[in-house]
Amino acid sequence: MDKLSFGEIVPEVQHSAKAAAVAERSSSVGRSMVWRLRDDARAVGDARDLVRRALLLVGLGRDLVDDAVLMVSELVTNAVLYGDAPYELVVRVDPVEVVCLVVDAGAVHPVRRPGVDGQAEHGRGLLIVAELSAGLYGCVPQGFTTCPGLPGKATWFALPRTAGRR
Repeated sequence: MDKLSFGEIVPEVQHSAKAAAVAERSSSVGRSMVWRLRDDARAVGDARDLVRRALLLVGLGRDLVDDAVLMVSELVTNAVLYGDAPYELVVRVDPVEVVCLVVDAGAVHPVRRPGVDGQAEHGRGLLIVAELSAGLYGCVPQGFTTCPGLPGKATWFALPRTAGRR
């Protein structure tokens, strides 16, 4: 696994007001933890471990950490199944929220499938992300921090660090 490095998120284009707000905060507040992930299915387990360790290290509650780990797992799985390598994980923690981005080189943006059965084995990933993030998720064009100059897309979510969170 690549060692921990830091880099700022610099979004190129935003597609919605929510995405623009999160992306703006991401590029202007603090620094982010960035990891280049393996180019195969092992990236999913690696990403879960990295997110869990990083968020517990900064003192976040277990429930918030568990939600973030599940959502990152879903996004990295989608990137491996439907996107293109390389894969990158970005985690930003600030006093207001936790934002996680999974960057891949694929051109096709993920689409939440309407009417997916909650018990179905496939097709529930973005539904889980949408529910746990209270709708604060999306996909934007995003360059790579670990592969400068390579264009990609970032599928992201944000979780508030509110006192009322489980």
